[in-house]
Amino acid sequence: MPGTLEPITTTDEVLAFGEENGYPLLIKAAYGGGGRGMKVVEGPDDAQSALDSARREAEAYFGRPEAFLERYLTRPRHIEMQVFADTHGNAVWVGERDCSIQRRHQKLIEESPAPALDDDVRRAMGESAVALCHAFGYVNAGTVEFMYEDGDYYFLEMNTRLQVEHCVTEMTTSIDLVAEQLRVASGEPLSFTQDSIERRGHAIECRINAEDPATGFLPSPGTLTVFERPDGFGVRTDAGYAAGDTVSQHYDNLIAKLICWGPDRDTAIARTRRALREFRIEGVRTTIDAQSALLDHADFRAACHSTKWLEEEVDPATLVSADGEATAAPASGPASAPGVDGLTERTVPVEVNGKRFEVKVWLPEAPAGGGTATTARAPKPVAATGVGGGPGGGTLSAPMQGTIVKVLVDVGDTVEPGQALLVLEAMKMENHLNAETGGEVREVRVSGGDTVSAGDVLVVIE
Repeated sequence: MPGTLEPITTTDEVLAFGEENGYPLLIKAAYGGGGRGMKVVEGPDDAQSALDSARREAEAYFGRPEAFLERYLTRPRHIEMQVFADTHGNAVWVGERDCSIQRRHQKLIEESPAPALDDDVRRAMGESAVALCHAFGYVNAGTVEFMYEDGDYYFLEMNTRLQVEHCVTEMTTSIDLVAEQLRVASGEPLSFTQDSIERRGHAIECRINAEDPATGFLPSPGTLTVFERPDGFGVRTDAGYAAGDTVSQHYDNLIAKLICWGPDRDTAIARTRRALREFRIEGVRTTIDAQSALLDHADFRAACHSTKWLEEEVDPATLVSADGEATAAPASGPASAPGVDGLTERTVPVEVNGKRFEVKVWLPEAPAGGGTATTARAPKPVAATGVGGGPGGGTLSAPMQGTIVKVLVDVGDTVEPGQALLVLEAMKMENHLNAETGGEVREVRVSGGDTVSAGDVLVVIE
C-alpha cells in the first residue's frame, strides 16, 4: 500500500502525503495493533486532530507515539494468513482468516476459511506470506495481514505472535498452534509440511466484549454477576473472566472468545448463533446479541461485507438483539412493573447543588455504557453523549467511567448540535462526546487528566 517508510511527526507531512496520494488517509501507530492508534483522515481539515488523537492513543496504549501514514481503502476485506517458520528453514502458511467485521478498526467476528475468496488469490496470499518469512529469516508463529479489494491484495502488517483469532485456524486444521510454537522455540522442526496440512469445515469466532451495541459499542465496564458458558459439539469457549470478576475501564474489554466449528459455513453460523443464545453474562452490556444478529444478516451470509460494513451499512437498531427483541443482562431489580410496561428500573447518578446522589427511576432504554437491563422493546441507539434538557440547553454527562483526555470548548463558546465537546478515554479507546443541542457553554467542570464516573456532569450548555 502506498505509505510512509519513516514515522511522521507533523501535520505538514500528513497534508503533503494527502496531496500526493489523495484522501482518505490512515494514520497508524508504528508500535500499535488491534486498531489502537489508528485514525482516518477524510480531508485536510481533519489532519491535525487525527494526528493528535492517534499519537495520544498510541502513547497511552503502547508507550510510543510514533505513527505512519498509508492510503485508506474504501471498502476492503481484512484477510490474514497464519504462518509458521522454524530454525531449520521450513516456512508454511497454515490457512487464512477473514476478520472483516470490525468497529473502530478492531475485530469483532473472525472466520476461516475466508468465504467467497478465489482459490488462486488465497494461494497467492499464502505464498506471499511465506516469501515474507523467508526474506528476513523469520522464526516463530506469525500472522501476515492483508487488505483485499476488487481482486487485489495489499500487505497491511505482520504480527509476530499468535493472535486472538488463532483458534479458528486450530479448529479447521486440528493443529495445536500453541504446542507447535513451543516446539519451534525448542529448536525442533515443524511437525507438518505445507502439503500435509488438511483443512476441514468452517470455524467462526466471536469476541465477547464488554460493550454496548446500542450506544455505538461504547465500553461497558463493571462486575460480572453471572457468567454461564455455552457447550456442545464443535463449541469452544476461551475465557479470562468468571462470575464475580470486574471488567476494569483501564484494560481491553475482551471477556471471552466463542469459537464454533461446522462441516460447512451455514452449519458453523447456525451453531454459533445457538451457542450465543446459551451464553449468559450479566452485570455488563455485551456484544452477544449484536453478534448473533450480524451472523444472520443477509450481507454476511452472502459474504459481501467489508471492514466498513458494520459501522457504515448496518442499521444499528438491528444490533440490539438477535431476534428483534431487546434482551440484555439485568443488573438488579425487576424488568417491569404494573403500570410501567416497556420501562426499566434503573439506578442513575444525579447532581443536586453540586452533590452526587443515586436515585431509582423508570427509563425506556438503558443508559450509555452503564449496567444492563431487560426491556420490552429495543432501545434506540444513542450517540456517545449525555446532553439533554430541551432546545438550546442541557448538560453533557459522562456515558461511562473514564479519563478526560482533552477539553475542546471553553466557557462562553457557542456550540452546535453534534459538535465534539470533550475527548473521553475508556478501556484505552478515545471517544468524542458530542452536543445533542446547540447553545452557549456556561460551565466546563473537568480538565484534561480528570477521572470521571458514569453520569457525572461534564459540561453545562444554555
